[in-house]
Parts: sequence; structure tokens; C-alpha cells
Amino acid sequence: MSRLYEKFKTEGTEALKTELGLKNVMMVPRLKMIVVNSGVGEATQNIKILDKVMEELAIITGQKPSIRRAKKSIASFRVRAGQPVGATVTLRGERMYEFMDRFVSIVIPRFKDFRGMSPKSFDGKGNYTIALKDQLVFPEINYSKVDKTKGMSITFVSTARTNAEGLALLKTLGMPFK
Repeated sequence: MSRLYEKFKTEGTEALKTELGLKNVMMVPRLKMIVVNSGVGEATQNIKILDKVMEELAIITGQKPSIRRAKKSIASFRVRAGQPVGATVTLRGERMYEFMDRFVSIVIPRFKDFRGMSPKSFDGKGNYTIALKDQLVFPEINYSKVDKTKGMSITFVSTARTNAEGLALLKTLGMPFK
């Protein structure tokens, strides 16, 4: 078991229950999944770029990514329907908590000029999305093997019903907010 999951199970659920004023432990919001997504527009010209992105996502998450394909043809972007344009990984269970633990304790302190995460990136239903400009903040990525930095988005999907519940959940899990 992940140390973050054990801590959340023993201390976090009770703290959230009292903080949010919930009557039942089953009403406490929980993390459902973490989705790591990387869109690669240049993959339309050079498919090798997508292979590199998939390899890096697999190293970062510990799970094989799936290819995302274009739904529509867009002539101005030189994209045809069905053409690979990105890669995504959905983490659940133990891998999700291990990734969250590494993200909070190792990756976030490596951000430049970090003053806390913005609490404005919630979607209205308690889910939180972070956009990263490059993959080099992850210690698993070898700096010398990276030919081009690629951005990614990380979405924390929870069972929270409101942004306030989602914020309280992520704070309990160790996410530093402003």
C-alpha cells in the first residue's frame, strides 16, 4: 500500500468529515483517478515524436499510455480524422496514490518560482487540472535524452461534488495551494 493512501485512510477521512461537516464517512470525497495527457501536434508531420512522448509518459507514470486520435479532419492544422495526435494515461488505485505522493513530495518542489498551486483550476465539479510546460520536472526523465520539451496536463478526478470539497480533498492529500 502507498504511504499516502494509508495516511489518507487513517487520518484524512476523519479530518475531511469534520471539516466539511459530513454525517457519514462514505460521503467523504475521494480521489477516483489521475489522468496524465500529452497532446503532440507535431505528430502529424513526424510519428517518431509520438513514440518518444509515449515512452516518457510510461516512465513518469509506470503504466503504458494509450494513443489518442483526431476525431475530425482540420485542413488548416494538417490533421486527418483517425490520425494520432496525443497520448494519455489513466491511473487508478495504488498507482494513482503513488503518483500523487511522488508529484506532491518530489515534482512540485522542483517548479521554478513556486508560490503554491492556483485554486482557480477547478472545473466546478471538484476536479482539478494542472498544465505543465515541460516534462523535465519529473526526476525519472533523463535530461540528456530529451530532444524537445513537451507539455502535459494532469487532471485529478475526485468524487467531490463542489470545488470547495475538491480543494479540501487535495489539501488533505498534501497539494500546496496559495
